[in-house]
Amino acid sequence: MPHSPSSAQRGRIRLARGASPWLLPTVATAALSLVRARRSRGAAAAAVPATALAAGMLWFFRDPEREIAQGRVISPADGVVQSIMPWKDGRTRVAIFMSPLNVHVNRAPLAGTVTSVEHVPGGFVPAFNKESENNERVVWHFDTELGDIEMVQIAGAVARRIVPYVEQGAKVEQGERIGLIRFGSRVDLYLPEGVEVAVEVGQPTTAGVTRLDRD
Repeated sequence: MPHSPSSAQRGRIRLARGASPWLLPTVATAALSLVRARRSRGAAAAAVPATALAAGMLWFFRDPEREIAQGRVISPADGVVQSIMPWKDGRTRVAIFMSPLNVHVNRAPLAGTVTSVEHVPGGFVPAFNKESENNERVVWHFDTELGDIEMVQIAGAVARRIVPYVEQGAKVEQGERIGLIRFGSRVDLYLPEGVEVAVEVGQPTTAGVTRLDRD
């Protein structure tokens, strides 16, 4: 059964695991510039962009609790449906574009066992570009009640680091946090043959909440 957060948990804002290499330097710089701002007009001027950057980082790496939706397949990512494409093997690929303003933590689309987590080196063109399919990415496979489910986390021009939270062999619940893509990026999910897509191109999605399949 998916975990349902309490009202207290839903009201609490946590930060994504794997955000520290970006967060710690910016927050430390902002704190230092604020301390020095009391003594120097120049330091006060520098404190403004440093504090703004730190605030932006805190916003980018937020990781809110979610009430996990009911359904066979739920969205692994916050963002907008970029494309829905039939594949030669009968599957349907749903590509979700994540902007820098979206939550960057990805969640398991179904409950199951992680059968593989493969890092594939590549380029860093913008995630909305068709050539982004050759970008740096992590390819996931889950053994689920619908069979093998493939999910691909794709890095973008800015998002150059994908941080998996679980390893091969791990059992995951539907909606469980499984990884982070830093900044804007894309997540592709391949729905098995016979599963009808319930979303449309241009539709916003919320990880763990938006259902991608139709009964």
